[in-house]
Amino acid sequence: MNRILLVEDDAAIVAGLTEFLTREGYAVKCAAGQSDALALLEKETFDLVLLDVALADGNGFSLCSAVKRSHGLPVIFLTASGDEHSTVTGFELGADDYIAKPFRPRELVFRIKNVLRLRGESGGVVQLGNVTVDTRNGTAERNGRDLYLSALEYRLLLVFLNHRGAVLSRARLLEAVWDIAGDFVNDNTLTVYIKRLREKIEEDPQNPTVIKTVRGLGYKVDKE
Repeated sequence: MNRILLVEDDAAIVAGLTEFLTREGYAVKCAAGQSDALALLEKETFDLVLLDVALADGNGFSLCSAVKRSHGLPVIFLTASGDEHSTVTGFELGADDYIAKPFRPRELVFRIKNVLRLRGESGGVVQLGNVTVDTRNGTAERNGRDLYLSALEYRLLLVFLNHRGAVLSRARLLEAVWDIAGDFVNDNTLTVYIKRLREKIEEDPQNPTVIKTVRGLGYKVDKE
């Protein structure tokens, strides 16, 4: 059974998520702020941290840094901050994923499973052709050079990594990234971000071999 530390100071959200995640088979411990969370991390073992940015005691960004530095655990941010600046900050600090409130509980469970699967399979490092993605630190490199992905580009890359071998429709991709850029993500915007991502990760963006187009259906990344 995977153990989750939920760091959130909204009692209603804590109660609802604890009940839902427990029904889904997770063991959940809760902390209202940074000091309580750090105390729990010193005493107990966890597999993942769900972390709000705005806390009554401390803040999620500094806690994320501490969690990554001292414990190396995967972190998913839960926050009402839907702006890209907050998202970028979270990923720069090593967050593994980011989901904006209000969110659907099933979507959260889906993301938890994906983060844990990636961590379990690769120790946080995933190879995609010449691209190395470190999900523990939230970085991506090609041939050893940092790609400097934006928050939405990184999230889009994670979606492909989490569905290797599957064809992803444009509708599915839009659904997966809407919570980072909100209303700015539409079909045309998705085209732009896929183009930008390909320019950074492909050897020849005009003839992509990593993110492949499946005509009439969507896009896919090969399993291996």
